Amino acid sequence: MRLLIIPILALGLSGCLAKTAIDIVTLPVKAVSAGVDAVTTSQKEADEKRGRQLRRHEECMGKEARKAEKEHRDADYSRCPDPDGPRRR
Repeated sequence: MRLLIIPILALGLSGCLAKTAIDIVTLPVKAVSAGVDAVTTSQKEADEKRGRQLRRHEECMGKEARKAEKEHRDADYSRCPDPDGPRRR
């Protein structure tokens, strides 16, 4: 009975060791990949950021128009930040 258990355990352990070796070898690649992904901006992220800037600008213009109408004056859109202007970091 013991003769059957020892080979089965040996096969199981070799699989664990192989998995560990593969994990150790691929760890630097995964780390570099995660670092590059954190530093770079994808096109989707850039589009989402641009959309948020435009929505904020349009909201500001709408608020200014409503406020100007309420105060019976012309709207002063220069109070709204320009979405194409200098970016804050």
